[in-house]
Amino acid sequence: MQRTRWIGAGVLASALVLTSCTSGPAGVDAKQNSKAPLELWTRTTPGGPGEQGALKLAAAFEKSTGFKVKVTAIFDDFETKLQQRAAQKKLPDIVMNDVTQLGAMHSQGLLREIDLDKLKNSKQIVGQGLDSGKSVDGKQFGLPYSAQASALLIRKDWREKLKLEVPQSWDDFAAMADAFTTKDPDGDGKKNTYGLAAPLSTKRGYASWYFSNFLWAAGGDFITGAGEGKYKPSMTTKESVQAVQWFRDLGCKSKVIQPGAVTMETPPTNETFEAGRTGMFVVGPYLLPRFDETLGKDKYEVVPMPKGPKDATVLAEGGSIYLMAGSENMAGQDAFADFAISAEGQKTGMAGEIGFTVQLPVNKTVDISQVRPDPRWKTYADIYQSTGRYAPSIPNWTPVRQTTAETVNALLADCDLDTGTKLKELDKQLADILKEQGIAAS
Repeated sequence: MQRTRWIGAGVLASALVLTSCTSGPAGVDAKQNSKAPLELWTRTTPGGPGEQGALKLAAAFEKSTGFKVKVTAIFDDFETKLQQRAAQKKLPDIVMNDVTQLGAMHSQGLLREIDLDKLKNSKQIVGQGLDSGKSVDGKQFGLPYSAQASALLIRKDWREKLKLEVPQSWDDFAAMADAFTTKDPDGDGKKNTYGLAAPLSTKRGYASWYFSNFLWAAGGDFITGAGEGKYKPSMTTKESVQAVQWFRDLGCKSKVIQPGAVTMETPPTNETFEAGRTGMFVVGPYLLPRFDETLGKDKYEVVPMPKGPKDATVLAEGGSIYLMAGSENMAGQDAFADFAISAEGQKTGMAGEIGFTVQLPVNKTVDISQVRPDPRWKTYADIYQSTGRYAPSIPNWTPVRQTTAETVNALLADCDLDTGTKLKELDKQLADILKEQGIAAS
């Protein structure tokens, strides 16, 4: 998910310094050296499984191509450190980061355009994945290497104990959440369980990120395309208001969301599920290895989200490869991107129970069932293909996500607020953001 706010004028100025030192687009005039080691930054915890996966991918790439790669894992203040490098005119050669970071980095001039004709494996990328790497002008500035979508995790043992069926509708979903909250599904005789785990903090826009799975299923939207690359705010439409009110009622009326959700990011929310305090969790596949170990794979199940008022659309996202401007080894950049999306690179990225860089493959020739026979991964892959939806490619998605997160959070934190009033205020804020980015519909 997206993790930064709108980049301000000061940071943008540093990016302009980077681009103004060349006679053309950033990096065009850099003296090339195909033997120069590549510096790769990946947004993951140093020393963690994500770094291990990146190192494994880099090693396979080096063995296959001969290009050398130095991997640096950074989690905290990733974007700030990237801006510092931009100011020094010494960007890393390659960045592996969230797909939603494309707009911000492109608008700052930090990326070079990707020439798909130079990547022999680019024709094998799934269509929606490839589209996620396009800027608002339709040019390719990001290349997906991993995809994911949201599914519903359910405490299977709780469901079976209470003799409930897998939810097929929002009514079923709400009924199960209520049962998990009120009917003592863990059998300890205490009222200490809740139906839904939800990270609803404003930090990094978590509340909006999570809520999008419900908003889109209701037919609502944060912003709606108006043609010719223009958008308009959409949080006061009938469908959006319905989604907000229904979701808000889960917390304010039914009280089936875990206490303290409005202050929680994903780490503490994850803990509520694995500790047996919550019974449902809408999340991507990256938590399967963790929950298998801490909870036990026999205790929970993975199912598609139930159909909302419109359909079962869920958030799709993933990781993208960005080729940074100013590299002295553009041939190496292209070679790494091509390897990462190849069948070999994808299978390397998926290998292992932990420490993998690829959640769901973006290469159409890779059958996830052949690499990961666990049928739960196939469930996620099917959801991604059938109902997954990426955030729109606008100059910067961050302020949209952050602003909507603040409103969703406020409505869950203070149940006395008027929903309609807050959503009207939100639409005004979104209109200003769209105008600032030059994409507001007239």
